[in-house]
Amino acid sequence: MTQKNIVMDVNEIPKGSQWILLSIQHLFAMFGATILVPFLTDLSPAVALVSSGTGTLAYLFITRGKIPAYLGSSFAFIAPIIAASASEGAAGAMVGGFLAGIVYGLVALLITFLGTDWLMRLLPPIVVGPVIMVIGLGLAPTAVDMAMYDNEIYSSTFMLVALVTLIITIIATIFFKGFLALIPILIGIVSGYLFALFQGIVDTSQIKAEWAEIANIGSVGDFLGAIFQMPDFIIPFVDYAPLEIINLQIIFIMVPIALVTVAEHIGDQMVLSKIAGRNFLKDPGLNRSLFGDGVATLFASMIGAPPNTTYGENIGVLSITRVFSVFVIGGAAVLAILFGFIGIITATINSIPTPVMGGVSILLFGIIASNGLRMLTDNQLDLSDKRNLVISSVILVIGVGGAFIELSEGVEIAGMALSAIIGVILNLILPGKESGHGKGALFEESD
Repeated sequence: MTQKNIVMDVNEIPKGSQWILLSIQHLFAMFGATILVPFLTDLSPAVALVSSGTGTLAYLFITRGKIPAYLGSSFAFIAPIIAASASEGAAGAMVGGFLAGIVYGLVALLITFLGTDWLMRLLPPIVVGPVIMVIGLGLAPTAVDMAMYDNEIYSSTFMLVALVTLIITIIATIFFKGFLALIPILIGIVSGYLFALFQGIVDTSQIKAEWAEIANIGSVGDFLGAIFQMPDFIIPFVDYAPLEIINLQIIFIMVPIALVTVAEHIGDQMVLSKIAGRNFLKDPGLNRSLFGDGVATLFASMIGAPPNTTYGENIGVLSITRVFSVFVIGGAAVLAILFGFIGIITATINSIPTPVMGGVSILLFGIIASNGLRMLTDNQLDLSDKRNLVISSVILVIGVGGAFIELSEGVEIAGMALSAIIGVILNLILPGKESGHGKGALFEESD
C-alpha cells in the first residue's frame, strides 16, 4: 500500500496546542454515539466515557501503537443488553459483555494459528449483512417509542422535538462539509436539546445543583470535590456475584452478536488500512487488533459499561485530517476519561430528553440497517440466487419478527441471536457456498 498526503504519521507526536485541538476533534466525533448507547440501555453515560477512553488506551498498547483507532460503545449490543438486563438486571448485561470479550479473544487466538479463511467460511457477507440489518430494524420500535411517548402516553410535544432533532441531524449529515459532516449526531443532539428547552421538557434541576455547588467553592479541595465526581461504576464481586448470574440465557443473548461485530471490526481495519496506506491486517495483525477490542470490552464489562468497538466516526476524522498519530487518539481517550469524572457534564447528559435521543436514533438505527444492505451490495451478492435469497430472507424475518426457541424453562434463544445462529447453520449446510461471498473481498488482505 502507498501512503498519500499524510499530514502526521502514526507515531508522530504533535505539539501542545495542536495536540489538544486534534484530540478534541476525535472526542466530539465519538461523543454523541458513545453516550447514546448507555442512554438507551439505562447504563451510566459517564461510565461509558471512562470505558471508551481506557479501552482505547488498552487497544493502542496491545496493537503496539500501530493502529490509530478509537473505541466507543457498540450499537450492535443495544438490544442484547436490554434483553440481558430484563432477566438479570444491569449485572446480567455486564456478565454477557464479559463473555463477548472472551469471544473476541478466542477468535484472535484462532486467527493467530489458523489465519482468516475459517472465519470467512463461517461469516460470509450473505450472513453478516442481513444480521446487521436485523440489528438496525430490531431497534426501530425503541427509537419510535422514545420519539412519541411520554410515560407510555402519546405526546405531540415529544413528537415535535423528535422531528426537529431528526431534521437537523439529516441536514447536518447531507449538507455539512469537512469536520462538521463527521459529527451530525452531536449537532442533532445539541440542537434538539436547545429546542426541547424552549418546549419546557428539559429537567435542569441536576445541572442547577451542580452549578450551585461550584458557586459555593471556598478552597481548592472544595473545587475538586465540586467539579469531579465518581461515576456509578458496577464492579463484579463488589456490586454483584458474576458466578451466580451467568446462565445459558445470557450466553445465547450476547455471544452470537459478538461474532457479527468481529466481522464489522475486520471491515473497519480494512477501511483504516486503505486510508492510512498501511496493512493493519498484517502489521500489527488482525489477531492483535481483535484482542485489543476484546480487552476493551472485557474492561467495559468490569466497570458497568456497554461493549466497545472501533468507531467509524473517528475513522472519518482520520480520512479528512490525514492526521494518523496514535498520540492524538490517545489524547482523545484521556479527555474522554476526564469527561466521565466531571459532574456537570454527567448532569447535562442525564438531562437530555428522550425525544431528542429518539430523533437521532431514528436515523442512526436506519443507517445500521442500511449498512447491512451496503455489505451485500459492496460484495455484489446476487439475490436472484436461490441460496442467497433463502438465507437472507430467513435471517431477516426471524430477527425482526422476534422468533425464539425455548430450550428449557427460562432459557431461550431469541430474535437477533437466533437469526445469526440460523444464518450460520444455513450457510454451512446449503450447497453453493461460493455464492454467499459475492464478488467482493470482505477479508482480503492487500499488500
